[in-house]
Amino acid sequence: MPLVATGEIVGAAARAGLGAGAFNVIQIEHAQAIVAGAEAAGAPVILQISENAVRYHGALAAIGRATVEVARAARVPVAVHLDHATGPELVREAVDLGFGSVMFDASALDYDGNVAATAEVAAGCHAHGVWVEAELGEVGGKDGVHAPRARTDPAEAAAYVSATGVDALAVAVGTSHAMVVKAAVVDLPLVAALRAAVPVPLVLHGSSGVPESDLTRAVEAGLTKVNIATHLNVAYTRAIRDHLAGHPEVVDPRKYVAAARDAVAREVTRLLKLVRATP
Repeated sequence: MPLVATGEIVGAAARAGLGAGAFNVIQIEHAQAIVAGAEAAGAPVILQISENAVRYHGALAAIGRATVEVARAARVPVAVHLDHATGPELVREAVDLGFGSVMFDASALDYDGNVAATAEVAAGCHAHGVWVEAELGEVGGKDGVHAPRARTDPAEAAAYVSATGVDALAVAVGTSHAMVVKAAVVDLPLVAALRAAVPVPLVLHGSSGVPESDLTRAVEAGLTKVNIATHLNVAYTRAIRDHLAGHPEVVDPRKYVAAARDAVAREVTRLLKLVRATP
C-alpha cells in the first residue's frame, strides 16, 4: 500500500461523515504500533510528528524518514503529517522528506499576523501538493487555543480559512493538550455551528482528554481529524512499567518496548472504532 496524502484520508472521511484518526509518533515503535493498530481495524490512519518530537530527536530527518518508510510498508492507507510546526524552515524540511501534510501553528500571533504567516506557508506547500492544517488562536490574550475555556468563533473561522487558503482548521471547542484524565467537555453545539460555517474539515486537538463516548459524538457533530497523543503515551508507559515489574531481570529494551508497542497497537485499533474511521 503506497503512502497516501493526508487530504485523501481526511477528505474521504469528511465526505462520509466519518472520523480520521491522527496519532503522534515519538519513537519508531510508535509508528509501527499505530500502523499495526490501523491494519487490525482495517482503517486508514495518519502518523504525525510534532515539533516537540523533532526537538527531542534533535532533527526531523531520522525519525521523519523512518516514519515515512513505516507508512510505505503498511497494508492500509497511511499518511505522514507534521504537527504544530511554528516555523517555515521545519515545514520546508517536512515537505522535502515526503510528508503529505503539515500543521502550521501561528496561533501565538495576533489575528493579522496569523493570517499573513499562514497564507504564505499554505501557498508554498500547495505549490508542492502538500495539504495544510492551521490553527486559529483565541483573540485578546490566550494561554493556548486549546485551553478549556478557549472557543473558536464560527464567523471568524470562516473568514480565516478564506484569507489563508488552508485545507483544514484546528478549532478550540473545550479540549486541552496533554490531559491524562478524560474530563474535557466538548462544546457540541459549537462544533455543529463551526461545521456549518467553515468549508474545510475541522480538527480536534487535545482529544486524549475527551471521554470516549464523546469522541464519537464529536465526530458525529462535525469534527473529522481527531488527534491523539497523550493517551497513547499513557498506554505505552504503563505497559513498560508492568512488564518490568513482572520481569525485574529483563535488561534488553526490546522486551519491554515490544510490550509497549503491542499495547499502543491495541489502543489504536479501539480508538479508530470510537472515532468512526470506518463505516
